[in-house]
Amino acid sequence: MTAAIEATDLGRSYRGRWALRHTSVTVPTGKVVGLVGANGAGKSTLLHLAVGLLRPSEGEIRVLGGDPGSTPAQLAEVGFLAQDAPIYGSLTVADHLELGARLNPSWDSAAAEARVAKVGLDHRQKASALSGGQRSQLALTLAIGKRPELLLLDEPVASLDPLARREFLQDLMELAADGLTIVMSSHLIGDLERVCDHLVVLSHGHARLAGDIDAILDEHRLITAPRLRPDQPTGHEVVARSDTPRQTTLLVRSNRPVLDPAWSVASVGLEELVLAYMALPEPEHAVLRSIRGVA
Repeated sequence: MTAAIEATDLGRSYRGRWALRHTSVTVPTGKVVGLVGANGAGKSTLLHLAVGLLRPSEGEIRVLGGDPGSTPAQLAEVGFLAQDAPIYGSLTVADHLELGARLNPSWDSAAAEARVAKVGLDHRQKASALSGGQRSQLALTLAIGKRPELLLLDEPVASLDPLARREFLQDLMELAADGLTIVMSSHLIGDLERVCDHLVVLSHGHARLAGDIDAILDEHRLITAPRLRPDQPTGHEVVARSDTPRQTTLLVRSNRPVLDPAWSVASVGLEELVLAYMALPEPEHAVLRSIRGVA
C-alpha cells in the first residue's frame, strides 16, 4: 500500500538554520494523524514540504507515491489548510465557492454547499467581514470541496470557539470514516486524542516518535520505585526520569513485563507521553535511527 507521506532523511534549512533535519517518518493512508511538537519543532515546515510549497534542503519526501506539487494530478490529490486560513477578503463566500469549482476538476459542489449551510456562512458576505472562526470554516470547506485523498491541516482549530471546535472535529471524524487520510498539527492534545489514531511527535526538528496511538501507549509505562542511583540500570529504555528525595519515577518504553516487586507500574496517558518526548534534548548524533519516525 502506498504511504500517504514518506520522508527519508528529510531536512529543510532557512538561512543556515535547520527547521527540520534527518527526519525519516512514514504516515500510512486511511489514518487520522496528529502532528505534535513545540513551536519551532518543524510541524509547519513538514506540512509545507508535503504540499509542495517548500522543497527539501536534503533528503526526500514522497506524498501518495509522488513528488509533492509536481503535477496537476498530484496537486488535486492533496488538500491543505494553512495556519492563517488564507482566503480573499474582497471575495464573498459565494465567490470562493465559484473559485473552488473553477480551479478543481473534482470539485464537489453539493458537499461544499452543504457544509456552508451547516456552519452558517452567508453566501453574500465578504470574507473580510467574517470572524476568525468563520474564515477557518470557509477555508476548510474549500480544502474539503476539492475531494482530496489527503487533507493536511496546520493548527486548524486555533481560532475556533469550543462549540465550533467540537463540530469541526466531528466533521473530521465523518471525513475519516469515508476513507480520507488526514494529518493535523495541533497543540491541543485532548482534541487529537479524540479524533486521531496515529501520532507523530516532532522535537528540535526531528521526528522522535511515530505510530498508532494504541500501540504507542501499550509499549510505554510509568515505573515508580525507591530512589534509584543515577547509574542503576532498569532493563528498559528510559524516556524520562524524575526524582524526589524518596522515589524515582521513570517513563519507560519496553514490551517486556516489569518483574521487580519493588516497582509500582502504571499506564501512561497520551498527554504525559507526548510532553515527555517533546522535552527530549536535541539528538547528539547528526544521523538518527529511523524506525517509522522514532529517533
